[in-house]
This record gives sequence, structure tokens and C-alpha cells, in this order.
Amino acid sequence: MTSVAAFRNVSKRYGEITAARNLNLDVASGEFLSFLGPSGCGKTTSLRMIAGFEQPSEGEVFLEGICVNDVPAYSRPVNMVFQHYALFPHLNVESNVAYGLKQRSPKPPTGEIHNRVHEMLELVQLTGYSLRQTWELSGGQQQRVALARALINKPKVLLLDEPLAALDRKLRREMQIELQNLQRNVGITFILVTHDQEEALSMSDRVCIMREGEIAQVGSPLDLYDRPRNQYVADFVGKSNFFYGVIEQVRTWKVDIRLDCGIPVVLNSSRSFNSHKNGDKICISVRPEQLVLARDESNIPEDSAIKSTARIMNRIFLGEQIEYLLCDERLGEFLALSSRHNELNEKPFETNEVVFVAWSRDATLILDDDERDKPNVS
Repeated sequence: MTSVAAFRNVSKRYGEITAARNLNLDVASGEFLSFLGPSGCGKTTSLRMIAGFEQPSEGEVFLEGICVNDVPAYSRPVNMVFQHYALFPHLNVESNVAYGLKQRSPKPPTGEIHNRVHEMLELVQLTGYSLRQTWELSGGQQQRVALARALINKPKVLLLDEPLAALDRKLRREMQIELQNLQRNVGITFILVTHDQEEALSMSDRVCIMREGEIAQVGSPLDLYDRPRNQYVADFVGKSNFFYGVIEQVRTWKVDIRLDCGIPVVLNSSRSFNSHKNGDKICISVRPEQLVLARDESNIPEDSAIKSTARIMNRIFLGEQIEYLLCDERLGEFLALSSRHNELNEKPFETNEVVFVAWSRDATLILDDDERDKPNVS
């Protein structure tokens, strides 16, 4: 992997507060990587250290294999798009986009600047808007101007600090697709900061999940969803049900677990980690879409990891799917997500209805028990 940006043992402190701790990360040339995490987790600090707006307290930041700790922001081969775009209100669209080129030394000829600006406006689908004032544009159009201005100098890395946060939901979805297409067209490395998991998972080649200044896990969206390293990652990426228990016996093909509530669970050993042994306290995670609900117990697979009954407390219609909140006296509250297609042959489950519940042995993840005080449903 050719690395265009990298952290090596990077930490950042503000007095007694550590905003980033021992970061080690390589960002490949041409990839779309997202920093994902809640407010205060260190993702924006990490982005600003790449941009040169912040300097690491320890460690080294590399761009194209060169340590840039002492390189000022304006000399780094990166550009940044901010959450509120930071367009110049006294300049029209063409002048905003051309600003970066006009600051270069030597300044390109006027004709070249004009041609480059119009190439960028065509790229971001704003042909014909060059003489508009920025305050005459919609939020989505202003964001495109900010992107064109950031891309016109052909940076090696484009940094995006929650650029979609100010847009409404429909426009945000449209711009997610446009950003993906734009990144593929220009072939530039994009690094995005967001707290929106849907945004990160839908746009990125890889996602770096941050927690309290540290990297919790880096991987493709599919890896993070299917193989989270711990409960924090499983909790943050998608929805999960969490149950706590103890490993009673690790056998060749099966793992026997006794939940804290007393219910036995049998898993296939292929889903456990080799480091787990008898007596370990663990957390098991089950995605809502992996739960099987049925009115007739005969419709529950025989080799399920668990079989129980639960009362439906609430249901939410989501179009093609229905989300159910269920409650079992021993398991507590948990979520199930059912496709409407699965319910075409019978009416949907009703609130207060008692149903049989199960999930497959292969659908259950064994995680480290690092957040036992968390609720079941996330």
C-alpha cells in the first residue's frame, strides 16, 4: 500500500487534556477514509494535525513519506473543506474558486486560471454559475463551490471536516453520492471527519473509529459491521443487542455460554476468538436483523443459539422493514428488525403480542466484556 498520509505514535495534548493518544495509521493514495466517532473523540484534532493547523505533542505526521511536523499549513500538499464552507461573501463563485490559484507564486496566467475555474465548476456540476454571488446559492451549491475551491490546486489529500452537517437529510444523501463520484473522478485521497455512521459507512473505503483520543478499530465498512473488535465498535456501527455472560465450556465445534440471567447459549466455535477460555466474562452481540420472530415455535430453527419468548413493546414502520422493541423477563429489552417480505404471508406482529424469538449460532459475536454497565439495546 502506497501511503500518502500517516501517523506514527502521534499524541496531542492541550494542557492536562489528551485529545489524541498514540495514533498509528496509514492512509493509502487514492482511498476514501473516514474518521468516525462521537464529539470529543479526537477525530477533528487528527484531521487538523494532517492539515497543519495543529502540531503533535509527540510522534510524527507524514505526507508522501516526508515528516511534516515543522511544515506550515500553507506549504502542505493538502486542502480542507470546512463544515460551514468559509466562502468569501464579497467574491462571486468564479473568484472564490480561483482564490487558491491567485495566491500561488508565480501566479498562473489569467487565461489558465479562467480555464481551470471552469473545469472545476463543470466537475462539481456548477457550469453557468461563475458570476453568481455565493449568498444567492443553496446550501448544496455552496458546498460544491467550496469543493471546487479546495480541488483547484490539485492537492494530494482533500480533508473534509463534517462538510454535510449543515444540509437537510435528502440533500445530504444526494451529496454523499456526489462526493463519492467526485473522489473517483479526480483520484485524490479524501479524508472525512463525521459523527454520522451512515455517512461514513456509505462513502468510505475504510473507516477509522475513534474513542477518547485513540483508534478503536480501522477497517472496511463490512469488516466493522460483521467483525467488530469490541462492544464499543459494535455499538457505534449500526444497531446491536448486547447480552452478558460467562463461557462455561469451549469445545472443538461449540462454545457453551451461560448468560447472567441464567439462559444457556450455544455458539459455533468459529465465531469465538481463540483467546477466550472457560470462565471468561464476555459480551455477545446480535444485530437486530439476525433475530427470528415467529408465532409458531415450529418456525424456529432447531439449531438456534437461543430460544425464548418475548412481548412486543413497540414497533416502528421503516418502509421495507419493521423494527420491533421486545421485552423478555430474563433477557430484558432488545431490538428485532423484520423485512416486510417475511411477513407477507401473515399479518405483522402487533404490540403486546407474545412471540417466539431465536437467532442463529453463526449470527452471534463474542466480544470482550469491556462495557458491562451499558444497556442491552444500542
